[in-house]
Amino acid sequence: MQQEIKNCLEVLLNGGLILYPTDTVWGIGCDATNSEAIKKVYQLKQREDNKALICLAADDRMLKKYVKEVPQVALDIIEIANKPTTIIYDEAQNLAPNLISSDGSIAFRIPDDDFCYWLMRKFNKPIVSTSANISSAPTPQSFKEISPAILKGVDYVVNLHRDKICKNPSSIIKLSNNGTVKVIR
Repeated sequence: MQQEIKNCLEVLLNGGLILYPTDTVWGIGCDATNSEAIKKVYQLKQREDNKALICLAADDRMLKKYVKEVPQVALDIIEIANKPTTIIYDEAQNLAPNLISSDGSIAFRIPDDDFCYWLMRKFNKPIVSTSANISSAPTPQSFKEISPAILKGVDYVVNLHRDKICKNPSSIIKLSNNGTVKVIR
């Protein structure tokens, strides 16, 4: 795992894209603070850049650097959720401008996955995590379902957990600073 993290760090630090296993599905990832890298993700996915991407944070301490106000209820949800849960927060900060939604919000998940955790701890920044598919194509449930276009379009493919089957992406909840809660998925 340490060598895979080292390989990913080299790519991320140079503005490249990685294909990596997360706690849900295989993801296309990049430095969440690098606008040029985020453009590459949108181009690879053939996705309109006004559709938001999800970020992963190693822990709540990292999350608080990139979200102006993390409501206590968000920390409670993260603690008790029995499945991977992505939360959309108001007032993103310190991220690439083209990653932040037009309303100023950002989606974050703290994955329950050792590889993701250690990668982000070593990188010391959040990483984009969007499903490894071309927009409008089905989300691959396993590594072998990832299209050749995606495999060729990234700079590094992690060589871990390639036999993992993923049936479901994360739940998504929007928590507004005014107390409004909306279940998205």
